[in-house]
Amino acid sequence: MREPDAAPAFAFDVAPFDVLRPDERAQVRRDAVAVTLPAATVLYAGEERPRHCYLLTRGHVEEVQAGEVVAVHGADALIGALAVLTDRTSSTWTACGEVAAFAIPRALLQALIAGNASFGARLLGALSHGLAASAQHNQQREMLSLMMVRIADAYLRKPFFVDGAADLVTVCRELAAQGLTNALVRDGERLGMFTTTDLRDALLRESPPAAVAVREVAHFDLIEMRPEAELFDALLTMVRHRVHRVLVRAADGEILGVLTQLDLMSFVSNHSHIIALRIEQSASIAELREAALQMDGLVALLHGGGVRIEVLTALVSELNTRVFARLWGFVAPPELVANSCLVVMGSEGRGEQILKTDQDNALLLRDGFEFPALDAVAQRFNAALADFGYPPCSGGIMLTNPLWRQPLAGFRETLRDWVYGHDPEGVMHLAIFFDAVAVAGDAALLQSARQHLDAILAGGDAFLARFARAADQFAEPGHWWSRLTAARRDEQPIDLKKLGTFPIVHGVRALALQHHVRALATVQRIRSLVDARQIDADLARDLIDALHFLMGLKLKHQLRQRQFGETPGNLVLPSAMATMERDMLRDALAIIKRFRQHLAQHFRFDAL
Repeated sequence: MREPDAAPAFAFDVAPFDVLRPDERAQVRRDAVAVTLPAATVLYAGEERPRHCYLLTRGHVEEVQAGEVVAVHGADALIGALAVLTDRTSSTWTACGEVAAFAIPRALLQALIAGNASFGARLLGALSHGLAASAQHNQQREMLSLMMVRIADAYLRKPFFVDGAADLVTVCRELAAQGLTNALVRDGERLGMFTTTDLRDALLRESPPAAVAVREVAHFDLIEMRPEAELFDALLTMVRHRVHRVLVRAADGEILGVLTQLDLMSFVSNHSHIIALRIEQSASIAELREAALQMDGLVALLHGGGVRIEVLTALVSELNTRVFARLWGFVAPPELVANSCLVVMGSEGRGEQILKTDQDNALLLRDGFEFPALDAVAQRFNAALADFGYPPCSGGIMLTNPLWRQPLAGFRETLRDWVYGHDPEGVMHLAIFFDAVAVAGDAALLQSARQHLDAILAGGDAFLARFARAADQFAEPGHWWSRLTAARRDEQPIDLKKLGTFPIVHGVRALALQHHVRALATVQRIRSLVDARQIDADLARDLIDALHFLMGLKLKHQLRQRQFGETPGNLVLPSAMATMERDMLRDALAIIKRFRQHLAQHFRFDAL
């Protein structure tokens, strides 16, 4: 690294430096060093502790994670700030060609954050989202919203205490058993903390570790914060005091845990990661409930920040799956888990549920396995989900219904009855089951049921046509446009599910069932059907666009309903939509009409 011959002026018009005061700008001019980095220079690698971040002025830097290029940063990009603040990086950053930049020392960055709240907020927005100029406003709003949440909403390391008289070998053995890197030290009236950094310093002593009491090397000048304080205050406190951890203590004196700088930055940069961590590390149903209840708030936050609907659905689906699996592990004994397959179905199975709607779950049991307490387990499972915010299914499609918890042999017979019997609910029951995904237990049981369904459907064209016809059951030909343009006094609500998403989802599901498409998500099914030449590529593209628009519109209005204390639903008044939304809804409904015509021709509805 060398200084360039003629150093350029520091770009104070680049965020977050554009909010610095004159004295802070003078500090930057004094301490930031203009450098030139030769091609292939590695700026950061592995677990090293970075000492500088860089504001690029010329050239590009490539960021690699797990062997894959995840970003290429150019002029005006601030790189390495998160690595500097957290003392680590898991990425490798390499100069692509010669790069000119300003090297900003850690002490300077910390001083700017500590002294200027606006700089800190804008910097954290850039850290978390890698802001592009065109998307900067929405994503900074999301970051600032995250930083306004309370410490209690972030991930707190549970307190782990050791006695101050314990020797270092004993303490380290206990830390290793718990998988921890620090412990709180109780020494009479004092409370301190012992970390692996303290161990490093202790090893430099002449006394062997077994002869050193932990009180001799622990730090007792702990920084404490209240759980109701904001995350941004916690970060500023860490920076000001140059610490990586703060103790969180309630007003009544109870120690709630330890907030680390790395966990705080992880929360800021990926709120969903912390919820997932809470789910995985929950030690009780009560703790799992706390994590599950955070999910709708995350959805509202990310949707308000402009996150695409398909990203939201994938994220929520992953978190829901973890919740269901973890809860099943709490309520079901190991022998039941091993001899069954817990599945979720419907929109949850397809990975298209965003806000919590009704439960759709089932249990397939291994043939010959009996569990007398199964009903009690099922009741506890569904009741807990209801307490987590997942409303019970009004149609009883849950474990508490014996129809949806059967041995595999019995379930095969049920599938046959849905196809060839006279149960009026058979078509929709089969539709719900077709979207099933295993979340816990032996997934081979679900696979066997699917194979049986393929076998009994062979040659079942009449049933498939009847199955597909359900996509047309809510059609309102000739009426939907008049409803969109009706005067406000005469307007009627539009059901975004019945008229919108359902015809797409079910029509695609029928084609997927006919052509043995194994994908579950509607968009993936559409793409598989295009590959199989069962849907025209142009129609497929329009269907995907229409589905995403309708899902986003439905979510927007459900979030608004929830904000006003109403139960989220699918009905929306045309007057509640912006003009552009009504125009887009008109186009989406026209696409759906075209798709219905395709289904009618493909399955020959006129012959039914």
